[in-house]
Amino acid sequence: MTRRTASAGALVMAAALTLAGCGDSDSGKSGPELSVGSAYMPQPVSDSMAAGFLVIANDSGADDRLSSVTSDIAGEVTLHATSGQSMTEVKALDIPAHGKLALESGGNHLMFEKLKRKPKEGEKVSLELHFTKSEAIKVEMPVKSATYRPAAATKSSPQSSTKSHH
Repeated sequence: MTRRTASAGALVMAAALTLAGCGDSDSGKSGPELSVGSAYMPQPVSDSMAAGFLVIANDSGADDRLSSVTSDIAGEVTLHATSGQSMTEVKALDIPAHGKLALESGGNHLMFEKLKRKPKEGEKVSLELHFTKSEAIKVEMPVKSATYRPAAATKSSPQSSTKSHH
C-alpha cells in the first residue's frame, strides 16, 4: 500500500509539473510579478486633461517597463517623467526588479489628454496599463478632490524605500 501511494503521489506531482509548464510563457514565476496600488486622479480643473497617480510594485527579480496606458475617458494617456522642475513626455517608464515605479504629484505621472468627459470626485476612471513583459493590468482609479494629497506624499523621499509596505 505504501509503494502504491508513493507512486500515485509521484504521478500527481509529475502531472502538476507538466501542467505548470503548459501555461503562457509570459505568465511564469520567472517574469515580473506586478501589482498596482495607491491609484487616484485629482478632479481635473481643465475640461481637456487630467493627471493620474499610482504605484506599481514589482515583487520579482525581473525588470519590466510601463510602455503605455489606455482609458475610455481620454483620447490618449501619456507617460511623463519629471526631473527637477522639468516635465517630459516619455515612451516608457522602468519598473525595477524588487522595486516600484511611483507615479506621484510632483514626480513621474500619467496625463489623460483629450478628455471625452470631465470626471467628478467620487467617480472611478477605468484604465489599462500595458507593459513590455507582463500582461496588461486593469485599474479602477478613484477620482479625489482637486486638492487631495495622499498621506505618503508627506514623506521626505519617495526613493527612501524600494518596496511598498501597504
